[in-house]
Amino acid sequence: MQMNAGQTFNFFPMPTDIHFGPGVLKTLPAHVKALGAQKAFLVTDPGIKAAGILDRVVTLLNESRIEVEVCDRVKPDSSSTLLDAAAQEVRQSGAGVVIGIGGGSSLDSSKAIAALATNPGSCTDYVGMNKVRNKPLPIIAIPTTAGTGSEVTYWSIFTDEARNLKLAIGSYLIYPTIALCDPELTLNLPPGLTASTGMDALAHAIECCTNNACQPISRALALDAVKLIGLHLRSAVLNGGNIESRYGMMLASTMAGIAMNSTRLGLAHALAMPLGSWDLHVPHGVVLAILLPLTLEFNHLAEPDRFVEVAAALGQRVDGMNRLDAARCAVEAVRALAQDVGIPGTMSSYGLQERHIKPVVEEAMKSGNIPVNPRKVTAADLERILRAVL
Repeated sequence: MQMNAGQTFNFFPMPTDIHFGPGVLKTLPAHVKALGAQKAFLVTDPGIKAAGILDRVVTLLNESRIEVEVCDRVKPDSSSTLLDAAAQEVRQSGAGVVIGIGGGSSLDSSKAIAALATNPGSCTDYVGMNKVRNKPLPIIAIPTTAGTGSEVTYWSIFTDEARNLKLAIGSYLIYPTIALCDPELTLNLPPGLTASTGMDALAHAIECCTNNACQPISRALALDAVKLIGLHLRSAVLNGGNIESRYGMMLASTMAGIAMNSTRLGLAHALAMPLGSWDLHVPHGVVLAILLPLTLEFNHLAEPDRFVEVAAALGQRVDGMNRLDAARCAVEAVRALAQDVGIPGTMSSYGLQERHIKPVVEEAMKSGNIPVNPRKVTAADLERILRAVL
């Protein structure tokens, strides 16, 4: 791993107590009781209910004499109306802990709801960084996908329905108190969702370890995450019952989530927020999966040594190659992985049209991921990338 002996850096503190491994869901009641809560407010989505996971969790808690109130109305990218309504519900419920179960939207929603339970106003009042003042209710995050890393991040992403725009609350106070990462919960995840969320995790890891804000601690975590994804994503998609691959993917997702907290990301993530807004609502994982090979192709020439590390982590034999050819191997390896797991090459089927490009790019250029990108980027550059996926 490359090291700059003159680099000074900050690695953010992470207060989340992580419990990882098959079967750790069973420890949930003990954690709720350790937090001093007698009632839990459970945040999830209809898919988790349909899969039987919600009933399993409620039964687990009830058997330990823990009351449960359920909000199972979370939709992709959440909504400001839901968050504000659920915050009112949790305040009235008297719950002492908020439990989020599901993918990124459910976990992000649980973080915002826990914050609004103890802070006045609407979720839109806290958009930006460190505007949450009062300590939220304790949060237990239980991921059922291996992609977002939301169980170990300080971000909550949601859609402001008034503007139909995806926004983010960022605060150290909304880190989950406890993360229960049980790979068994991902065994029945459909192949398409496994693929897109897995590519989301890969985007986190690669953009983290190749951007200009990266430092040795994040890079080590991110490169190990890249290696795990290269080893396990194909099997997780094509043979979903393989617990070893499910374990590897969930571990990679959690590691990438920890790594990116201190570094931000890059172009794919800058574009993902607006592409999930307005009338588009392209799923976050799909955006990243489609755009990642193109953004890496744009970036790899600027800092080839960083991309050589990514290529090696993905199992490419780069010894003896010149720097640029070796860096290019990272781009091709990611492109091949995306194709193997069934990621489409364009976003036209998701409604992306020429008329969307300028407003998407205008919004993307405001992202904090633009300044840390390893190659200086212009609006025209982003327009070219988007036109390539029409």
